[in-house]
Amino acid sequence: ALVLTGFGGYDKVKVQARRGAEPRPGEVSVSVRACGLNFADLMARQGLYDRLPPPPVCPGMECAGTVRALGDGVRDRQVGDKVMVLARSGLWQEVVNVPASHTFPMPEGMSFEEAAALLVNYITAYMILFDFGNLRPNQSVLIHMAAGGVGTAATQLCKTVENVTIFGTASASKHEALKESGVAHPIDYRTMDYAEEVRKISPKGVDIVLDPLGGSDTSKAFNLLKPMGKLITYGVANLLTGQKKNLMAMAKTWWNQFSITALQLLHQNKAVCGYHLGYMDEEVELLRSVVAKLVNLYSQGKIKPKIDSVWPFDQVAEAMKQMQEKKNVGKVILVPEAPKEESKKAEN
Repeated sequence: ALVLTGFGGYDKVKVQARRGAEPRPGEVSVSVRACGLNFADLMARQGLYDRLPPPPVCPGMECAGTVRALGDGVRDRQVGDKVMVLARSGLWQEVVNVPASHTFPMPEGMSFEEAAALLVNYITAYMILFDFGNLRPNQSVLIHMAAGGVGTAATQLCKTVENVTIFGTASASKHEALKESGVAHPIDYRTMDYAEEVRKISPKGVDIVLDPLGGSDTSKAFNLLKPMGKLITYGVANLLTGQKKNLMAMAKTWWNQFSITALQLLHQNKAVCGYHLGYMDEEVELLRSVVAKLVNLYSQGKIKPKIDSVWPFDQVAEAMKQMQEKKNVGKVILVPEAPKEESKKAEN
Protein backbone atom coordinates (compact mmCIF):
# COMPACT_ATOMS: atom_id res chain seq x y z
CA ALA A 1 0.00 0.00 0.00
CA LEU A 2 1.02 3.61 -0.49
CA VAL A 3 0.86 5.44 2.83
CA LEU A 4 0.95 9.17 3.53
CA THR A 5 3.18 9.26 6.64
CA GLY A 6 2.81 13.00 7.32
CA PHE A 7 2.24 16.24 5.44
CA GLY A 8 4.90 17.75 3.19
CA GLY A 9 6.94 16.92 0.09
CA TYR A 10 6.92 14.01 -2.35
CA ASP A 11 8.89 11.82 0.10
CA LYS A 12 5.95 11.70 2.53
CA VAL A 13 4.19 8.96 0.50
CA LYS A 14 5.86 5.59 1.10
CA VAL A 15 5.25 1.98 0.05
CA GLN A 16 4.41 -0.14 3.11
CA ALA A 17 3.31 -3.73 3.60
CA ARG A 18 -0.10 -4.15 5.23
CA ARG A 19 -1.91 -7.21 6.44
CA GLY A 20 -5.01 -7.90 4.37
CA ALA A 21 -8.44 -8.57 5.88
CA GLU A 22 -11.58 -10.30 4.66
CA PRO A 23 -14.43 -8.13 3.34
CA ARG A 24 -17.11 -7.26 5.89
CA PRO A 25 -20.84 -7.73 5.20
CA GLY A 26 -21.88 -5.61 2.21
CA GLU A 27 -18.27 -5.22 1.03
CA VAL A 28 -16.29 -6.69 -1.83
CA SER A 29 -12.56 -7.31 -1.88
CA VAL A 30 -10.84 -6.10 -5.05
CA SER A 31 -7.42 -6.98 -6.50
CA VAL A 32 -6.29 -3.57 -7.69
CA ARG A 33 -4.69 -3.31 -11.12
CA ALA A 34 -4.53 0.49 -11.60
CA CYS A 35 -5.17 3.63 -9.53
CA GLY A 36 -5.87 7.24 -10.52
CA LEU A 37 -3.80 10.17 -9.28
CA ASN A 38 -5.83 13.34 -8.74
CA PHE A 39 -5.15 16.95 -7.84
CA ALA A 40 -6.87 16.37 -4.51
CA ASP A 41 -4.22 13.73 -3.71
CA LEU A 42 -1.49 16.33 -4.22
CA MET A 43 -3.34 18.72 -1.94
CA ALA A 44 -3.87 15.95 0.60
CA ARG A 45 -0.11 15.34 0.74
CA GLN A 46 0.36 18.99 1.72
CA GLY A 47 -2.40 18.84 4.33
CA LEU A 48 -4.74 20.98 2.22
CA TYR A 49 -7.53 18.47 1.56
CA ASP A 50 -10.27 18.30 4.17
CA ARG A 51 -11.75 14.91 3.20
CA LEU A 52 -8.64 12.87 4.07
CA PRO A 53 -8.33 11.27 7.54
CA PRO A 54 -5.18 12.29 9.50
CA PRO A 55 -1.91 10.47 8.61
CA PRO A 56 -0.70 7.81 8.57
CA VAL A 57 -3.34 7.15 5.94
CA CYS A 58 -3.60 5.45 2.56
CA PRO A 59 -4.70 8.01 -0.08
CA GLY A 60 -6.42 7.28 -3.38
CA MET A 61 -9.99 8.01 -4.49
CA GLU A 62 -10.28 5.75 -7.52
CA CYS A 63 -8.97 2.44 -8.75
CA ALA A 64 -9.90 -0.47 -10.99
CA GLY A 65 -9.40 -4.19 -10.62
CA THR A 66 -11.01 -7.60 -10.23
CA VAL A 67 -13.38 -8.74 -7.48
CA ARG A 68 -11.57 -11.47 -5.48
CA ALA A 69 -14.03 -12.08 -2.60
CA LEU A 70 -17.55 -11.13 -1.55
CA GLY A 71 -18.72 -10.13 1.92
CA ASP A 72 -21.99 -11.46 3.32
CA GLY A 73 -25.10 -10.15 1.62
CA VAL A 74 -23.48 -9.00 -1.62
CA ARG A 75 -25.73 -10.19 -4.45
CA ASP A 76 -24.95 -7.88 -7.38
CA ARG A 77 -21.23 -8.68 -7.78
CA GLN A 78 -19.42 -11.94 -8.60
CA VAL A 79 -15.84 -13.04 -8.00
CA GLY A 80 -13.94 -12.22 -11.21
CA ASP A 81 -16.01 -9.12 -12.08
CA LYS A 82 -13.94 -6.25 -13.43
CA VAL A 83 -14.89 -3.10 -11.50
CA MET A 84 -14.05 0.59 -11.07
CA VAL A 85 -14.02 1.85 -7.47
CA LEU A 86 -14.74 5.29 -6.04
CA ALA A 87 -14.00 6.13 -2.38
CA ARG A 88 -13.09 9.08 -0.19
CA SER A 89 -9.59 7.64 0.33
CA GLY A 90 -7.68 4.39 0.84
CA LEU A 91 -7.53 2.94 -2.69
CA TRP A 92 -3.76 3.06 -3.41
CA GLN A 93 -3.27 -0.55 -2.33
CA GLU A 94 -2.84 -3.97 -3.96
CA VAL A 95 -6.07 -5.17 -2.34
CA VAL A 96 -8.96 -3.00 -1.14
CA ASN A 97 -12.16 -3.84 0.71
CA VAL A 98 -14.97 -1.43 -0.17
CA PRO A 99 -18.77 -1.31 0.05
CA ALA A 100 -20.18 -3.02 -3.05
CA SER A 101 -22.18 0.18 -3.70
CA HIS A 102 -18.88 2.02 -4.34
CA THR A 103 -18.02 -0.29 -7.24
CA PHE A 104 -19.16 0.05 -10.87
CA PRO A 105 -18.86 -2.67 -13.54
CA MET A 106 -16.24 -1.83 -16.18
CA PRO A 107 -17.63 -1.55 -19.70
CA GLU A 108 -16.65 -4.10 -22.33
CA GLY A 109 -13.26 -3.44 -23.93
CA MET A 110 -12.02 -0.96 -21.31
CA SER A 111 -8.49 -1.37 -19.91
CA PHE A 112 -7.80 -1.18 -16.16
CA GLU A 113 -5.76 2.01 -16.76
CA GLU A 114 -8.70 3.64 -18.56
CA ALA A 115 -11.07 2.49 -15.83
CA ALA A 116 -8.84 4.07 -13.17
CA ALA A 117 -8.91 7.30 -15.20
CA LEU A 118 -12.68 7.51 -15.62
CA LEU A 119 -14.56 8.03 -12.39
CA VAL A 120 -13.20 11.12 -10.61
CA ASN A 121 -12.42 13.21 -13.71
CA TYR A 122 -15.41 12.30 -15.85
CA ILE A 123 -18.02 12.44 -13.06
CA THR A 124 -16.67 15.87 -12.12
CA ALA A 125 -16.60 17.13 -15.72
CA TYR A 126 -20.04 15.68 -16.50
CA MET A 127 -21.82 17.14 -13.47
CA ILE A 128 -20.11 20.52 -13.86
CA LEU A 129 -20.94 20.85 -17.56
CA PHE A 130 -24.41 19.35 -17.67
CA ASP A 131 -25.96 19.44 -14.19
CA PHE A 132 -24.65 22.87 -13.21
CA GLY A 133 -23.53 24.32 -16.55
CA ASN A 134 -26.60 23.18 -18.52
CA LEU A 135 -24.36 23.07 -21.61
CA ARG A 136 -26.34 23.42 -24.84
CA PRO A 137 -25.55 23.66 -28.57
CA ASN A 138 -23.79 26.80 -29.85
CA GLN A 139 -22.40 27.79 -26.44
CA SER A 140 -18.81 28.57 -25.46
CA VAL A 141 -16.78 27.17 -22.56
CA LEU A 142 -13.47 28.14 -20.94
CA ILE A 143 -11.60 25.13 -19.55
CA HIS A 144 -8.58 25.80 -17.34
CA MET A 145 -5.78 23.19 -17.13
CA ALA A 146 -7.31 21.83 -20.32
CA ALA A 147 -4.68 19.10 -20.76
CA GLY A 148 -5.20 17.66 -17.26
CA GLY A 149 -7.57 14.89 -16.20
CA VAL A 150 -10.76 16.94 -15.73
CA GLY A 151 -9.80 19.23 -18.64
CA THR A 152 -9.44 16.29 -21.04
CA ALA A 153 -12.75 14.80 -19.83
CA ALA A 154 -14.54 18.16 -20.14
CA THR A 155 -13.22 18.67 -23.68
CA GLN A 156 -14.49 15.25 -24.77
CA LEU A 157 -17.87 15.84 -23.13
CA CYS A 158 -18.20 19.26 -24.81
CA LYS A 159 -17.72 17.48 -28.14
CA THR A 160 -20.87 15.43 -27.47
CA VAL A 161 -22.90 18.66 -27.82
CA GLU A 162 -23.33 20.34 -31.18
CA ASN A 163 -21.16 23.33 -32.08
CA VAL A 164 -19.64 24.11 -28.67
CA THR A 165 -16.63 26.46 -28.83
CA ILE A 166 -13.88 25.49 -26.39
CA PHE A 167 -11.24 27.86 -25.02
CA GLY A 168 -8.54 25.99 -23.09
CA THR A 169 -5.59 27.23 -21.02
CA ALA A 170 -2.38 25.19 -20.97
CA SER A 171 1.34 25.73 -21.51
CA ALA A 172 2.36 26.21 -25.16
CA SER A 173 3.91 22.74 -25.52
CA LYS A 174 0.44 21.17 -25.09
CA HIS A 175 -1.42 23.29 -27.66
CA GLU A 176 -1.06 20.84 -30.57
CA ALA A 177 -2.50 18.02 -28.46
CA LEU A 178 -5.34 20.30 -27.33
CA LYS A 179 -6.22 21.28 -30.90
CA GLU A 180 -6.31 17.62 -31.93
CA SER A 181 -8.69 16.87 -29.07
CA GLY A 182 -11.09 19.65 -30.04
CA VAL A 183 -10.01 22.81 -28.20
CA ALA A 184 -10.64 25.59 -30.76
CA HIS A 185 -8.61 28.24 -28.93
CA PRO A 186 -5.69 27.06 -26.78
CA ILE A 187 -4.25 29.90 -24.64
CA ASP A 188 -0.81 29.94 -23.01
CA TYR A 189 -1.65 31.25 -19.54
CA ARG A 190 2.06 31.57 -18.73
CA THR A 191 2.77 34.28 -21.32
CA MET A 192 -0.67 35.80 -21.95
CA ASP A 193 -3.60 37.21 -20.04
CA TYR A 194 -6.18 34.54 -20.85
CA ALA A 195 -9.11 36.88 -20.15
CA GLU A 196 -7.84 39.33 -22.79
CA GLU A 197 -7.25 36.49 -25.26
CA VAL A 198 -10.82 35.21 -24.80
CA ARG A 199 -12.25 38.70 -25.33
CA LYS A 200 -10.27 39.19 -28.55
CA ILE A 201 -12.12 36.23 -30.04
CA SER A 202 -15.40 36.54 -28.14
CA PRO A 203 -15.88 40.16 -26.97
CA LYS A 204 -18.94 39.28 -24.86
CA GLY A 205 -17.11 36.48 -23.04
CA VAL A 206 -18.23 32.86 -22.65
CA ASP A 207 -21.29 30.97 -21.43
CA ILE A 208 -19.51 28.65 -18.96
CA VAL A 209 -16.21 28.86 -17.09
CA LEU A 210 -14.83 25.81 -15.28
CA ASP A 211 -12.65 27.10 -12.44
CA PRO A 212 -10.25 24.66 -10.73
CA LEU A 213 -7.88 27.50 -9.77
CA GLY A 214 -9.53 29.60 -7.06
CA GLY A 215 -8.30 32.92 -5.69
CA SER A 216 -8.20 35.87 -8.09
CA ASP A 217 -8.92 33.59 -11.08
CA THR A 218 -12.47 33.07 -9.80
CA SER A 219 -13.14 36.82 -10.08
CA LYS A 220 -11.64 36.85 -13.60
CA ALA A 221 -13.90 33.92 -14.50
CA PHE A 222 -17.01 35.68 -13.21
CA ASN A 223 -16.18 38.80 -15.21
CA LEU A 224 -15.71 36.70 -18.37
CA LEU A 225 -19.27 35.37 -18.26
CA LYS A 226 -21.87 36.47 -20.77
CA PRO A 227 -25.33 37.37 -19.42
CA MET A 228 -26.95 34.10 -18.20
CA GLY A 229 -23.44 32.64 -17.95
CA LYS A 230 -22.37 30.15 -15.31
CA LEU A 231 -19.17 29.88 -13.30
CA ILE A 232 -18.52 26.50 -11.69
CA THR A 233 -15.68 26.49 -9.19
CA TYR A 234 -14.36 23.04 -8.26
CA GLY A 235 -10.84 23.41 -6.90
CA VAL A 236 -8.07 25.62 -5.57
CA ALA A 237 -5.07 24.60 -7.68
CA ASN A 238 -3.53 28.02 -6.99
CA LEU A 239 -2.64 26.71 -3.53
CA LEU A 240 -0.13 24.29 -5.07
CA THR A 241 2.99 26.35 -5.74
CA GLY A 242 5.70 23.92 -4.64
CA GLN A 243 6.31 20.58 -2.98
CA LYS A 244 5.15 21.71 0.46
CA LYS A 245 2.39 23.86 1.87
CA ASN A 246 3.08 27.50 0.96
CA LEU A 247 1.68 29.91 3.54
CA MET A 248 2.11 32.88 1.17
CA ALA A 249 0.08 31.15 -1.54
CA MET A 250 -2.59 30.28 1.02
CA ALA A 251 -2.79 33.86 2.29
CA LYS A 252 -2.88 35.26 -1.23
CA THR A 253 -5.58 32.81 -2.36
CA TRP A 254 -7.65 33.51 0.75
CA TRP A 255 -7.22 37.28 0.38
CA ASN A 256 -8.26 37.16 -3.30
CA GLN A 257 -11.14 34.79 -2.65
CA PHE A 258 -14.11 35.75 -4.80
CA SER A 259 -17.11 36.98 -2.85
CA ILE A 260 -20.49 38.15 -4.11
CA THR A 261 -23.89 38.81 -2.56
CA ALA A 262 -27.23 37.49 -3.78
CA LEU A 263 -28.27 41.04 -4.68
CA GLN A 264 -25.17 41.60 -6.83
CA LEU A 265 -25.87 38.32 -8.63
CA LEU A 266 -29.37 39.50 -9.39
CA HIS A 267 -28.08 42.58 -11.21
CA GLN A 268 -25.49 40.60 -13.15
CA ASN A 269 -27.71 37.80 -14.54
CA LYS A 270 -24.99 35.25 -13.81
CA ALA A 271 -24.72 32.07 -11.77
CA VAL A 272 -21.95 30.83 -9.45
CA CYS A 273 -21.87 27.13 -8.55
CA GLY A 274 -19.53 25.13 -6.34
CA TYR A 275 -18.73 21.46 -6.91
CA HIS A 276 -16.80 19.03 -4.70
CA LEU A 277 -17.00 15.31 -5.52
CA GLY A 278 -15.50 14.48 -2.09
CA TYR A 279 -18.73 15.61 -0.42
CA MET A 280 -20.93 13.53 -2.74
CA ASP A 281 -20.12 10.14 -1.22
CA GLU A 282 -23.60 9.77 0.33
CA GLU A 283 -25.28 10.47 -3.04
CA VAL A 284 -24.99 6.88 -4.26
CA GLU A 285 -28.00 6.95 -6.60
CA LEU A 286 -27.00 10.26 -8.17
CA LEU A 287 -23.43 9.10 -8.83
CA ARG A 288 -24.68 5.77 -10.17
CA SER A 289 -26.87 7.55 -12.73
CA VAL A 290 -23.94 9.73 -13.86
CA VAL A 291 -21.63 6.71 -14.19
CA ALA A 292 -24.30 4.90 -16.25
CA LYS A 293 -24.37 7.84 -18.67
CA LEU A 294 -20.56 7.90 -18.88
CA VAL A 295 -20.34 4.15 -19.51
CA ASN A 296 -22.92 4.58 -22.26
CA LEU A 297 -20.86 7.40 -23.86
CA TYR A 298 -17.71 5.26 -23.60
CA SER A 299 -19.44 2.30 -25.24
CA GLN A 300 -20.57 4.58 -28.10
CA GLY A 301 -16.95 5.72 -28.57
CA LYS A 302 -17.78 9.32 -27.65
CA ILE A 303 -15.42 9.53 -24.68
CA LYS A 304 -12.13 7.74 -24.02
CA PRO A 305 -9.83 8.43 -21.07
CA LYS A 306 -6.44 9.66 -22.24
CA ILE A 307 -3.56 8.14 -20.28
CA ASP A 308 -0.52 10.36 -19.87
CA SER A 309 1.77 7.90 -18.08
CA VAL A 310 1.77 4.79 -15.87
CA TRP A 311 3.99 4.58 -12.76
CA PRO A 312 4.62 1.70 -10.32
CA PHE A 313 3.85 2.40 -6.64
CA ASP A 314 7.54 2.80 -5.80
CA GLN A 315 7.79 5.71 -8.26
CA VAL A 316 4.86 7.59 -6.73
CA ALA A 317 7.07 10.66 -6.11
CA GLU A 318 7.88 10.92 -9.83
CA ALA A 319 4.20 10.42 -10.70
CA MET A 320 3.14 13.24 -8.37
CA LYS A 321 5.89 15.48 -9.70
CA GLN A 322 4.71 14.84 -13.28
CA MET A 323 1.27 16.11 -12.33
CA GLN A 324 2.21 18.88 -9.91
CA GLU A 325 4.65 20.42 -12.41
CA LYS A 326 1.81 20.19 -14.97
CA LYS A 327 3.79 18.08 -17.43
CA ASN A 328 0.94 15.63 -18.01
CA VAL A 329 -1.39 15.52 -20.99
CA GLY A 330 -4.20 13.31 -19.72
CA LYS A 331 -4.27 11.08 -16.67
CA VAL A 332 -1.41 9.96 -14.44
CA ILE A 333 -1.89 6.32 -13.35
CA LEU A 334 -0.31 4.32 -10.51
CA VAL A 335 -0.02 0.51 -10.64
CA PRO A 336 0.90 -1.85 -7.78
CA GLU A 337 3.60 -3.63 -9.84
CA ALA A 338 6.09 -2.28 -12.39
CA PRO A 339 4.26 -1.70 -15.68
CA LYS A 340 5.22 -3.80 -18.68
CA GLU A 341 7.44 -1.95 -21.17
CA GLU A 342 4.77 -1.61 -23.84
CA SER A 343 2.15 -0.17 -21.45
CA LYS A 344 4.81 2.25 -20.18
CA LYS A 345 4.46 4.09 -23.47
CA ALA A 346 0.77 4.31 -22.56
CA GLU A 347 -1.09 3.34 -25.71
CA ASN A 348 -3.51 6.22 -26.09
